[in-house]
Amino acid sequence: MAKIIAVTNQKGGVGKTTTAVNLSALLADMGQRVLVVDLDPQGNTTSGYGISCEDVSSYEALMGRTPIKECMVDTLVEGLQLVPADVRLAGAELELVDVPRREFRLKSELATVQADFDFVFIDCPPSLSLLTLNALTACDGVLIPIQCEYYALEGVASLMDTVTRVKKTVNPHIDIEGILLTMLDGRTNLGLQVVDQVKKHFRKKVYATTIPRTVRLGEAPSHGEPIHIYDPRSTGTEAYRALAREVLAANGKREKKRK
Repeated sequence: MAKIIAVTNQKGGVGKTTTAVNLSALLADMGQRVLVVDLDPQGNTTSGYGISCEDVSSYEALMGRTPIKECMVDTLVEGLQLVPADVRLAGAELELVDVPRREFRLKSELATVQADFDFVFIDCPPSLSLLTLNALTACDGVLIPIQCEYYALEGVASLMDTVTRVKKTVNPHIDIEGILLTMLDGRTNLGLQVVDQVKKHFRKKVYATTIPRTVRLGEAPSHGEPIHIYDPRSTGTEAYRALAREVLAANGKREKKRK
């Protein structure tokens, strides 16, 4: 049964989509069966795999028009499937306003395919919207990327409050999967100070792996490739590989070799 993880932070530009794309890809490269659900109307995760959403998407699944299994597409990474997104998701909130149990739409769909995967990642929009609420209702854990900058914790308090409310009302099993420090420039005192600040605030929830700020990580999406395919020897690849191993260990799983 898949562990469902929502990758979210209401603040944009923190490496949320970069993490969704590359962590899922490295886990699949380690033999895991992985599904990624792009729930962001911008569709950056979709394009990050070099996929153009021309047919069905997470919008159809959320609206109950097409079963989520029929919305999945294969990616260039063996063992990794994607439910792509397109701009129609931006209007989904208005369309779902009067729909009963609207926050459970994604949970109901994922329940039909959860047994087919080891991990399911949901890339959320950078806002506390109904789309994000669907992800939080459906998931087991929340992975929060935090950029190593001066305002690192800005907005995280609101997200934590939302997770607490979701736990009390619609999803008692939700927990913080982990806090990921991203875009670290180890040459600056500020970056290292932010690392210390976040670790003091969240303690054991912070991953040991930090993601560096690298040119190659920024280039990979424009080529439609996860970092381990775009540049197998880059520091970005090594960082996300280390993170994938942390996630495996935390969930009692091991690397597997594909046949």
